Amino acid sequence: MTNFPIKSDENVLSLFEDSRETLLELADEMKIGDLNEDFLKEIVIPISLYFNVQFPKRSKPYFICFTGGQGSGKTTLSFFIQKVLNEICKRPAMGFSIDDIYKSQEERKSLANSIHPLCYVRGVPGTHDIDMGLNLIEELSQATPDHETRIPAFCKPKDKHYPIEEWPIYRGKPDFIFFDAWCGGAKPLPEENWLPPLNSLEAEEDPEGVWSKWSNQELSKEYQTLFSMFDLLLMIQVPSMDFVYESRWIQEQTLAKTVTDPALKDKIMTKEEVYRFVMHYERLTHYILDELPSFSDIVLTRDGRFNFSISKTP
Repeated sequence: MTNFPIKSDENVLSLFEDSRETLLELADEMKIGDLNEDFLKEIVIPISLYFNVQFPKRSKPYFICFTGGQGSGKTTLSFFIQKVLNEICKRPAMGFSIDDIYKSQEERKSLANSIHPLCYVRGVPGTHDIDMGLNLIEELSQATPDHETRIPAFCKPKDKHYPIEEWPIYRGKPDFIFFDAWCGGAKPLPEENWLPPLNSLEAEEDPEGVWSKWSNQELSKEYQTLFSMFDLLLMIQVPSMDFVYESRWIQEQTLAKTVTDPALKDKIMTKEEVYRFVMHYERLTHYILDELPSFSDIVLTRDGRFNFSISKTP
């Protein structure tokens, strides 16, 4: 471990006091009713302080990736850190998710028809519009103080992007661009000794591995161009694949609390549907859990009781 900020540091304590009320308000907005303040003191504030001190202002935004399995807390952590940097440290920061740069239904239908039916299901490498992400980073990097950049926004229940006129607008050039991606930083799996189907989804719908190998090959392409741009990779490491399944179910229940449109509520997945959905991700997630900590800059460990600790720092 280096001299990474810890909760007892004077600067951490000061930043926590300055940020506490703002962060609790954000937690309320995000429907997080049982926020443990230790998460703020031990995780959010030290990481925010690290970014503020160790990443001095420059002409090009820093590109920071938060990676980890579905439901691990990547987006929540990103929102909290952006809040501290923007409002307390006065360091302009914004973020977007790999979930916001999906290919359209039409594009995925074309892949499903030409390669494999599972290519229609969003989420795995090959179903994202990586050029959309690269173009967004380029536009933000070249932005003038008054420039307005539209940030892609995807509606999961409707499985399509919101109309572009409804996309959030970011004004100016940020100091930090945060990117949360369940597969951020992952490298393709070696195809020699390819494992047989890992779950019932693969056994029933992809027994020969046509779809899983296609996705793996897609990961080797422009995804690596995007991942090579990271100035820092932070991983949230969870205990097991079972934890990913359960966390994704909790995430779906939280989504149900925030959706008010009855038509969209009908599209919220059941527990069985969530577990089936996560099976699409299982093969690459096993690799991420096993291999990604070794080349992540910061690793947060999350236990079965949803407690976080910092296990690796730069």
